[in-house]
Amino acid sequence: MLFLKGISILVGLLLVPLTINYVDTETYGLWITISSVVTWMGFFDIGLNNGLRNRFAEAKAHGDTELAQSYVSTTYAMLSLIFLPLLFVLIFVNSFVNWNSVFNISEVSSSDLSLTMLIVTTYFCLKFILSTVNIILIADQRPANASLRALSENIAAVISIVLLMKFTKGSIVNLTLGLCVSSLLLNLFFNFSLFIGKYRKYAPSISKINFSLLPKLLNIGVKFFVIQIAMLVQFQTSSIIILRNFGGEDVTLYNVTYRLFNVLAMIFSIVMIPLWSSATEAYVRKDYNWINLSVKKYNKVLILFIILGFILLLLSPFIFNLWLGRGVVDTNYTISFFMLLYVFSLMIGKAEGSVLNGIGALKIQMYSAIISPFLFVSFIYIGIKWELGIYAVVIAGMLSNFNGFLLAPIQYKKIFKQESKNPIWLA
Repeated sequence: MLFLKGISILVGLLLVPLTINYVDTETYGLWITISSVVTWMGFFDIGLNNGLRNRFAEAKAHGDTELAQSYVSTTYAMLSLIFLPLLFVLIFVNSFVNWNSVFNISEVSSSDLSLTMLIVTTYFCLKFILSTVNIILIADQRPANASLRALSENIAAVISIVLLMKFTKGSIVNLTLGLCVSSLLLNLFFNFSLFIGKYRKYAPSISKINFSLLPKLLNIGVKFFVIQIAMLVQFQTSSIIILRNFGGEDVTLYNVTYRLFNVLAMIFSIVMIPLWSSATEAYVRKDYNWINLSVKKYNKVLILFIILGFILLLLSPFIFNLWLGRGVVDTNYTISFFMLLYVFSLMIGKAEGSVLNGIGALKIQMYSAIISPFLFVSFIYIGIKWELGIYAVVIAGMLSNFNGFLLAPIQYKKIFKQESKNPIWLA
């Protein structure tokens, strides 16, 4: 998994300069913003996929294949009932929205921007349904299989960009078609190949749809939904705020800097992926010693990643020039340093948080998530008033992530170190 994800990250980084060269920094910033906006639709799943991740792992731990298949079938059915009607509504609404005004951009024609939104909207609605297969693989502790699919999508994206550069003129519409169509076709193939093969016994079936299981899926899922909304504000609105206040070039600066240093968080997350579902299984079997030893090991690995982060900071000017080309994006040590601190804030407490997610102890995280967006927007507003530029967004993201680096470790310690039975920690 680590090997496959590592290659996927490298391919994803290669995609950035290719895309910028195919269009330009302004249009690339617009594409990133559009992707961020449309990704919001994923939160209409009200946490179903995360609920499935826990419930599927629990059913597997108990050896109940029929229940696991029912969870899969019900999740696919509900996602289809949510996203297919949503797609038709958005297609209808699209023709009435002035996207140039929404994104505060005039370089792209209104017809091209409207067509781009139509393509991206269709793609994301369908992908949200089809990507459930990756949740099943991760819940079954087969994250390498999910990583292989992500790598395939990134390679397909690079091939698409190369073909576009060779045969078409750079445009936001061509870029959208190339990236979306290749990814969607691969996702369709992955679903069919998996469910007629190794996972046939878990394949979605109309006869196995059981809406009475929804409360179990949603009991955890709704909490994840609230948490995801907070993530939406913190991660996905950044591009819009920067675009509207500082321009497309600063969106690109923010994005490429984040992409470089987020490699650390991505690799650490890759290492962490098995812990969530493994913790679910261990908790069901009351193997608390295994959980404590695993978290201890992961936190030792975190120290290594922090050291690597500062090495990456020192090498960042050379890496940016090699990656993007000299002078293509105006990066500097200051934005890189703050972005590194932001990435550290995402990594600290991640092991404890994964265990809490796996056992469904989400209430504290959910309440924190409700507060977090207000802190995020408030800090950005203050930073803009103080003329901090895009640093305001980075600092706001760091400070509003207080649950990850502060509350999650405390909650974990209360449950597994002090064995507290207080329901506030276990809920």
